[in-house]
Amino acid sequence: MSENPKIRVLFICMGNICRSPTAEAVFRRYVEQEGLSALIHIDSAGTHDYHIGEAPDVRTQRAAKQRGYDMSQLRGRQVEAGDFKRFDYVLAMDEANLSILESLRPRDAESHLGLFLEFAERHREREVPDPYFGGAEGFERVLDMVEDAASGLLRHIRTRHL
Repeated sequence: MSENPKIRVLFICMGNICRSPTAEAVFRRYVEQEGLSALIHIDSAGTHDYHIGEAPDVRTQRAAKQRGYDMSQLRGRQVEAGDFKRFDYVLAMDEANLSILESLRPRDAESHLGLFLEFAERHREREVPDPYFGGAEGFERVLDMVEDAASGLLRHIRTRHL
């Protein structure tokens, strides 16, 4: 990856152990497959400090691994005000986290702040549901939604920036 990647994307959920690391892993793989790793930097974070330094949820990793995504090196971190200047896209998984991000965003930040699913093409939902308190099917649903939105986001970035 280059020292100054052209486009920087940050995915956000509440604890950074389920949805946002899933988005990071999926989008990273799509970017790598297109040979764009030197042009697009990808990260994830949480709005809350519950899981700083922790690996993604075991169930999240298991579901992702079944589809070929490796999340083993990812660790939770909390979003900070400086992220709005470091990243071109700050994408929340749901309205609650988007609201928190809007309150944290510095007035002079120029990053695109919105919902990740605005880039989805097959899913009409606005929010990626938190699978934390549900069963395995919730993690599969998250992956389906994230794969759709990641594909749309990559198309958007290619069309608009590359």
